Amino acid sequence: MDPLALGAIVAISTIFVLFSGVSVALGLLIVSTGFLMMFDGMRSLELLPEIFFGKLDNFALLSIPMFIIMGSSIASTRAGADLYEALERWLTRVPGGLVISNLGACALFAAMSGSSPATCAAIGKMGIPEMRKRGYPDGVAAGSIAAGGTLGILIPPSVTMIVYGIATETSIGRLFLAGVIPGLLLVVLFMTWSLYSTWKSGDKALLASGSYTWKQKFEILPRVVPFLLIILGVLYAMYGGVATPSETAAVGALLCLVIAMVIYKLWNPKDLWVVLRDSTRESVMILFIIAAAGVFSYMLSSLFITQSIAAWIGTLDVNPWILMAAVNVFLLIAGFFLPPVAVILMAAPILLPIITTAGFDPIWFAVILTINMEIGLISPPVGLNLYVINGIAPDISLKTILTGSLPFVACMVLAIILLCVFPGLATWLPDAVMGAAL
Repeated sequence: MDPLALGAIVAISTIFVLFSGVSVALGLLIVSTGFLMMFDGMRSLELLPEIFFGKLDNFALLSIPMFIIMGSSIASTRAGADLYEALERWLTRVPGGLVISNLGACALFAAMSGSSPATCAAIGKMGIPEMRKRGYPDGVAAGSIAAGGTLGILIPPSVTMIVYGIATETSIGRLFLAGVIPGLLLVVLFMTWSLYSTWKSGDKALLASGSYTWKQKFEILPRVVPFLLIILGVLYAMYGGVATPSETAAVGALLCLVIAMVIYKLWNPKDLWVVLRDSTRESVMILFIIAAAGVFSYMLSSLFITQSIAAWIGTLDVNPWILMAAVNVFLLIAGFFLPPVAVILMAAPILLPIITTAGFDPIWFAVILTINMEIGLISPPVGLNLYVINGIAPDISLKTILTGSLPFVACMVLAIILLCVFPGLATWLPDAVMGAAL
C-alpha cells in the first residue's frame, strides 16, 4: 500500500480510537500494535518492549517529575493567594491595577508551577471574587484568569517544552529561553486587552483602587520572594553551567518542598503525601504517554509513513508560509480535543521533518506549537481551563467564561502572527545566552 494512503488510514484510526474514550497512551499502543501486526507480522512485536522502555531510558526525563513536584508543592499552599495579594498591594495605584495584578500573578505562578489548571485554581480563587466585588465584568474577570493560566506551559520551566525537547531531540535549555519573550509578549497583550475592555465598560471606578501602607506592602513579601528566588536560582543554575536541567529540577523541587513546610507549615504527613501522590500520578501519566508515543513513532517510521510525508512535502511547490498556516490549523484542531503533551508527542515526529524541510527553526516552531496548545486550553469542547474557572465561580455560566476568553484567543493568534513576522522574538534570547545554534 502507498505509504501516504496508509498514513491517512493511521490518522483516521488514531482519531477513532482516541475518541472512543481510552487513555491517550493506551490508544497509541493499540494503534501502533495493530498496524505493525497487520503489515510487519507478529515478529515485529518482539521489538516493542525494548522500544517502549528504551524511550524512558533518558536522563532528561527525570526533570519532568521533579518540576511537577516543584509545582505541586507550591500549588498545595497559599502561595498563589499571597502572590496575588502582594501584586495587588504594590500595583494598587496603577490604573486598572487589579486586573494587572491578576495577570501578573498568573504569569509568576505559572513560572513557579508550570501547570495551567493549577494557576487558574490558585489565582482564580482570590482574583475572580475580588474583581467581581469591585464591579469588573464577569467576562473580564473569568476570561483573564482562564487565559492567564495558559501561560504555565510557555513560561519556563515548562513541562511541555521538556516533552518537545525530548521528542525532537532539541536543547531543553534553548526551548526554555525561547519561551521567555513570547510569554512576556502574551502577558502584555492580555493586560492591554483587559485594560481596554475595562475602560470601554465606562466605569471609571474600576480603573482606580484603594491604597495600602508601606508596612502592608512589605509584610507580605517574605511569603512570596523565596519562591521567586528559587525560580531565578533554577534558571541561573541551568544557564550558568552549574547543573543540568534534571539536576536543577531536583534541587528546585527539594527547595520548594522545604519552603512550603517552613513558610506555610506543610508539616502534616497527609498533606505531604497528597503532594507526592498527585505528582507521581501526573508524572506516570506523562511518562506513559512518552513511552507509548515512542512506539507510535517507531510504527510510523517502520511503515515509511514519516519519510514519505517529508518527501512529499519536499516535492510540493508551495509557499512555506502557506504550509505553516496549514500546520497551525492542524495544531489548533488537535489542541481542541487532546492535551498538549499528547499532541506534541503524536505530531512532533511527523511535523519536525516537514518544518525543517520548509526551512523553519525547530526552536521557533516549539513556541508556535505551544501557543496553539494554549488556545486549546481555553477553547471548547475540552477547554480544561474553562471548566476549572466554572468550578471556582459556578454562578458564572460557561458561555460567559467562553465569551470572555475569546478576545484572549485573538491575542494569542496575534502573538503567533508577530512571531511569524519577527521570529527573533523566540530565537534571539537563546542565541544571545547560549550562542548561535549549529
